[in-house]
Amino acid sequence: MTSRPEVRRGPGACLGRLVACGVFGGLLAAMAALPLVGTAGLTVNNVTRTLTDLPPSPRENPLSQRTVLLDKNGKRFAQFYTENRTVVTLAQVAPVMRDAIVAIEDSRFYEHAGLDIKGTLRALITNTKAGGVRQGGSSLTQQLVKNILVENSESDTERAQARAPSVQRKITELRYALAMERKYSKAQILERYLNIAYFGAGAFGVEAAAQRFFSVPASRLTLPQAAALAGAVRAPYATDPSLDTARRERLRERRDIVLDRMAQLSYVTAARAEAAKRRPLAIRLKPAPGGCDGSVYPYFCLYVHRELLTNTAFGHTRAERERRLAKGGIVLRTTLAPKAQRAAERAIAARVGRKDTEVAAEAMIQPGTGRIRAMAASKRYGSNTGNAKNGPSTTYNLPADMAHGGGQGFQAGSTFKVFTLATALAQGWRFDQGFMTPGGFVPDSGFVDCRGRKVNDPGAEIFNASGEGKGGPQSLSTGTWKSVNIFYMMLEQRVGLCPVVTTAKALGIARADGTPLREVPTFTLGVNEMDPVTVASAFAAFGARGRYCRPTAIIEIVERDGRRVRIPPSCARAIERDVADAVNHLLAGVFTKGTMTGQSIDRPAAGKTGTNNGYTSAWFAGYTPDLAAAVSVGDIRGSYRHPLTDVEIGGEYFGAVQGASLPGPIWVSSMSAALAGTRETRFHHPDMGRFGGGFTPGLEEALAREREEEGEDAEGRRGARGERGRRFREEYRRWEGRGYRQERRYRENGTYRRYRVPPYRAPQFGPPRWRDHPRYRYR
Repeated sequence: MTSRPEVRRGPGACLGRLVACGVFGGLLAAMAALPLVGTAGLTVNNVTRTLTDLPPSPRENPLSQRTVLLDKNGKRFAQFYTENRTVVTLAQVAPVMRDAIVAIEDSRFYEHAGLDIKGTLRALITNTKAGGVRQGGSSLTQQLVKNILVENSESDTERAQARAPSVQRKITELRYALAMERKYSKAQILERYLNIAYFGAGAFGVEAAAQRFFSVPASRLTLPQAAALAGAVRAPYATDPSLDTARRERLRERRDIVLDRMAQLSYVTAARAEAAKRRPLAIRLKPAPGGCDGSVYPYFCLYVHRELLTNTAFGHTRAERERRLAKGGIVLRTTLAPKAQRAAERAIAARVGRKDTEVAAEAMIQPGTGRIRAMAASKRYGSNTGNAKNGPSTTYNLPADMAHGGGQGFQAGSTFKVFTLATALAQGWRFDQGFMTPGGFVPDSGFVDCRGRKVNDPGAEIFNASGEGKGGPQSLSTGTWKSVNIFYMMLEQRVGLCPVVTTAKALGIARADGTPLREVPTFTLGVNEMDPVTVASAFAAFGARGRYCRPTAIIEIVERDGRRVRIPPSCARAIERDVADAVNHLLAGVFTKGTMTGQSIDRPAAGKTGTNNGYTSAWFAGYTPDLAAAVSVGDIRGSYRHPLTDVEIGGEYFGAVQGASLPGPIWVSSMSAALAGTRETRFHHPDMGRFGGGFTPGLEEALAREREEEGEDAEGRRGARGERGRRFREEYRRWEGRGYRQERRYRENGTYRRYRVPPYRAPQFGPPRWRDHPRYRYR
């Protein structure tokens, strides 16, 4: 059967049928609330004024709804909310659902003007017998008012007052209900009620409830389904089908009560009601939508959520931003690129297992805009079974800083040498300019922080890492390609610690935990803990020729009313274009002459490896003019207590994880896939008149000796002489082929274990050289 025709009745009509309806109704409302009327101190005159001098209808704030996240292609990938609700019109609700809610909640809804006299009398009798409030006589309009007042509350105290079982609240609800009946039609009131009511299982409003309980829209609800939802409104927690079978049974009982009531009121025939009661409840719970742990891209989702809470662009105060987020109902077009995201996820998953305590994380950022294109990690986002700490999941946003849900980060290692390099070039250093370096270095003088304090550390001694040599002449070029620690410590001493720190800050460098940067002599060696988003955005600035852009995850906000608000990039010039071009020139050599020799993405790229003292963590940060990325690897249990030595990661054994041995290959794979099919963009050629040339005493002789030892001629071609040449040829014969990842085995404690060496890519011309071999690749 169809819904009853709407009959709008105002207070005048009510008075026509019942003398002194306002007075009597008010008295009944008061008596229904308390068993002893006299204690309320109400008089006939007071009630008369209360019921005739009505206030405006209650203020209706926009209902809390979902906030939807779209990727850069416009596809939804996440949503979050305070209340799971989707507002619909009454026409989008099945007629049988409208009938069911009216039948069980307010059968005289179409007949009264906001106050149900019979229902109030029934409640009066029940409460008087019980000696307290046991039954409500509220009409559906009064229930709507109560929900509105609760929804408008901004504190727990206000919400408690809106629910308090008091005479004053009942009178307030009644006055507002009468006012709403004057303002709205019955259809408008019913629509508002169906959208605001809580049905249980985290579902607010009939549309969310239909999807949550039965996986169908509200427009397609059947009679048994509609009756079940209508029955859930009275006690949503006691009938929540997502909790246990006992509550499902109570929901079935409530459904049958609703069906009987609908038959009694002739909304359906008795036969149809009985047939519906014989049907099973047939709950098809749809996972509660929203929450970043349910997103396909959870780390990016979490970053957006925290950005909305912390960025002043979305509200001047945190309270204002929290209110805006709680209300939701907006659509966010984000910067996420699914192609880049999948590339990062696959590159990490191929090399690091979810159950490994070592974790890898990567962030990709577009140079010149700061738009975050991907955020990925080796572990799933979420809680582990039994709250285990080191399972396949984590609640930390591993690619981000603490302000965006991340942890304390990992020391960035030699990736920080780029800031010293940029500072030196800005001060006039040339590519081939350098000096003689010792085998060890003590930072006992010449280091002053940006407060003007001397921060020398005479008790420390710095050594070169394996492969950097024990000292000798190094230029800006060779010191960068080989990532020589002592050279960069001495370079930082010469250009000044504070200028280096200033360069880093201009490029957005800030510690992951939000504390001030440690301005110490080893700043250039990356002693500060960082996150991949921050490091990637700093390196992206070099790809953008010195233009730094704050990382951003949101492009546009579509408000509830359809108004679109664009979020422009927040950029500023951090370093000169010419200096950035010079940095790009030297860091491109890392792939051809330095620590990443043999690894390539088959297009112009620049980058820097980072391996920390004691192998506590490893990094690679690199970029093209089109995309930048940073990869970190460290132990989630604590990098200092669990260094990356003698470890098995992703089923492969590593004697020591270096920037080029694990983060580097992840970066190469992810960037190659992310940029596949895109047009190649080259770096600008550096101003050789400004940066070319320079002189380093003894460097040419040292390079000649190195070539001699490696069996190379002046052009870098390998000769046949020398012991190292013989060993190299023997090693080369065991390689399985050019371009393949090698898996070898060795015996340890009576068992065989596999270990991995980086992929080998032979030079385009001529036989391979000594420094092309993974065995001799450093840092």
